[in-house]
Amino acid sequence: MSNKDKGKDAFEDEAEGGQKPTHLGALQLAIMRVLWELGEATVTDVHQALLSERGLAPTTIATMLKKMEEKGVVAHRADGRKFIYRPTVSEDQVTRGMVSDLTERLFRGDPVALVSHLIARHEIHADELSELERMIAAARKKEGKR
Repeated sequence: MSNKDKGKDAFEDEAEGGQKPTHLGALQLAIMRVLWELGEATVTDVHQALLSERGLAPTTIATMLKKMEEKGVVAHRADGRKFIYRPTVSEDQVTRGMVSDLTERLFRGDPVALVSHLIARHEIHADELSELERMIAAARKKEGKR
């Protein structure tokens, strides 16, 4: 199982039970990316990984990890006096939840409006358009089999 998929089953069970998808702020997302990359990490590990990008104190990272644990997106185990944190939700789960929320809030639940906005407002290269066309063709093929 890859680090990206850790915690997936537990989250999906909760999500199917009606719990709201996980949404993270910018710092929480940065911390989660470190945890997804490393699999598990101490406050010091996370602090070092984010130091050049964020310049935050270790106590800020520790406080945020505690809040994230209360939120249920990370868990810890003790190793002597150190806490070692690991993600309890996958990157895919967080991405799906946040994109779904964005689509609902900004585009009134219309994924076509979201994609239209991305195509109209962002430079898309020919190879990216080709990839999108392949994805659309695959989706049509899958839909035709239903």
